Amino acid sequence: GNLNYYIGARVAETGYVRERDREFNEAAHKPKEQVIQAFDRTIALVVQTIRKQSAEDWLKPYSAEREPEAKERFAVFLRCAGHAYHHVGQIIYLSRELTNLQHPASTTSGV
Repeated sequence: GNLNYYIGARVAETGYVRERDREFNEAAHKPKEQVIQAFDRTIALVVQTIRKQSAEDWLKPYSAEREPEAKERFAVFLRCAGHAYHHVGQIIYLSRELTNLQHPASTTSGV
């Protein structure tokens, strides 16, 4: 939701409407493949949007709901990159932990 809203809706003008409360409270879990495909599509959208920015575009004023700190486009891209990096780290960590649970003998100490 974060990238689709802050980059997609607010910069690329995709028309995406964020339902933030649902993102955090939805009881149904989506299949892994569906989540990975959605993530890949979102990253592709962000990369495409970055490539479309001219030097002048980076300094254009920016505003969005729940984002009081980013005053220009460059700032919101930077903040979103940090946010995405955080979640990618979580994905890697959880993936390793799940692998360790499924194959305990293959774990490496200290990693």
